[in-house]
Amino acid sequence: MRVLVLGGDGYLGWPTALHLSRRGHDVAVADNFVRRQYDYELGVESLVPIESLQTRIAAWKDVTGESIGIYVGDLTDADFTYEMLRDFRPEAVVHFAEQRAAPYSMIDRKHAVYTQVNNVVGTLNLLYAISEVDRDIHLVKLGTMGEYGTPEIDIEEGWLEVEHKGRTDRVLYPKRPGSFYHLSKVHDSHNIEFTCRIWGLRATDLNQGVVYGQQTPETVLDDRLATRFDYDAVFGTVLNRFVIQAVLGHPLTVYGTGGQRRGIIDIRDTVRCIELACENPAERGEFRVFNQMTEAMSVQELADTVARCFPGGVEIDHLDNPRVEKEEHYYNVVHTRLLDLGLTPHLLSDTLITSLFDVAKRYADRVRPEALLPKVNWRDHASPVQET
Repeated sequence: MRVLVLGGDGYLGWPTALHLSRRGHDVAVADNFVRRQYDYELGVESLVPIESLQTRIAAWKDVTGESIGIYVGDLTDADFTYEMLRDFRPEAVVHFAEQRAAPYSMIDRKHAVYTQVNNVVGTLNLLYAISEVDRDIHLVKLGTMGEYGTPEIDIEEGWLEVEHKGRTDRVLYPKRPGSFYHLSKVHDSHNIEFTCRIWGLRATDLNQGVVYGQQTPETVLDDRLATRFDYDAVFGTVLNRFVIQAVLGHPLTVYGTGGQRRGIIDIRDTVRCIELACENPAERGEFRVFNQMTEAMSVQELADTVARCFPGGVEIDHLDNPRVEKEEHYYNVVHTRLLDLGLTPHLLSDTLITSLFDVAKRYADRVRPEALLPKVNWRDHASPVQET
């Protein structure tokens, strides 16, 4: 299968491209490298050094003999998007190419507008390009569990059967996102569903939980193939942050009570989910949604797990929560469709966390401790959170 991975230089895009290539697919990646620019803007960097995309692709050729194509450009440039699809003629497009951090989108007006324009316009350009170049292309779009928010009812896989005044209908599950980033993903989902219904496109929306881990069977083949390990308070995932703090001997910083429950997933399962979605495409005109997570844990439970696994004493600090979110809430998510397609999940284990400690220890000299504390306040976009 010919698969085009958009955002192929990123944390998830790069290991996904390697996984699909190793599984025998003809893969090309596209990126505008703006994720690297965010590091320059924020004064942070990946804990694990990452090579340029060109070096990574050459290394993959050296190690495996497999080739990966490359396109450099921006989805908000419609001409580039059309030409890329016409040139590569993919059967599936995996779309990771969006600004992905909720805190980044909440810094101020400029960052909120940028996030919405970049994500929504880029996806709209892609939908139009698919419609005009080849409507048989299967779009596999990375969404987020954050689209749903934390409702007081079970979260279904994208759709909800409702009964109202004696009549029933099937509607998209109501969304109550918690940031401008998550809201951009809701707009994407609605735009994609609309084009499936009106133009007959085929799409799979993957509402993914919080990803943890840094290594896949492909990225460990050579240091030049490594993907990102983000730990900062803007782009870093919570488990990565806790691991770094434990290794440095810092308290684990839990926002609020830590009762916030989230879906989580191992990076190895992420790349497998993408493969399953590509190899089992949606029907023409179908907008299907998979809740891409393997288990749910609270932030406090994650902190407790890291503290238990670390070989030494670890303290846990509770900070004022800079986000506006429920800290204690109901959370029950249906996530069976990927399991039905054959996913065998890696659940969070002591072994996995120990391996993350090893990675963090190896590169501990690259940590910028000031980046670990939150600086973006949901309530007051004009005043960053003060360091304590």
